Amino acid sequence: MTITTIYYSYSGVTRGVAEKVHAACGGELVEVRPVAPYSQLSVFLSGARRARKGRADVIEPATIDVAGSDVIVLGTPVWASHPAPPVNAAVQALAGCSGKTAILFATCVGQARDTLPILARALSAKQVRVAGEFVFTKSNVSDPAWIDALVAAVRAADGSTC
Repeated sequence: MTITTIYYSYSGVTRGVAEKVHAACGGELVEVRPVAPYSQLSVFLSGARRARKGRADVIEPATIDVAGSDVIVLGTPVWASHPAPPVNAAVQALAGCSGKTAILFATCVGQARDTLPILARALSAKQVRVAGEFVFTKSNVSDPAWIDALVAAVRAADGSTC
């Protein structure tokens, strides 16, 4: 069985979690990048506003084909209690995803609030079943037990011992 881990990371925290999942489970690792990158100022001024409105950025890669994967792991930072715009675009960019299983994770300073339910609804509209949701906060992102729980959920969804 194959796993594709897709993420966007502004500060590197989400990347760190995604890389740990990839190291434990293998498969494909896809970093989504906005064509117009955010600066420290624009992430707060326009990025947060776009996140609250559910907007999607123009991203690279423009299409993410997961037809050959069984499980999708999707990671996002939390911006204004919502998924970051590049991750909204990543969901829109998914091809070959109908019937797949997804595990979601969000990274944030405090609370993820609406972030994961929003992503779950967007994936459900694409006929993707969400089998697990994880929130990594400033206080638990370095705790190996939290990463282990995420990896265990990916393994369970994949039916393997990744």
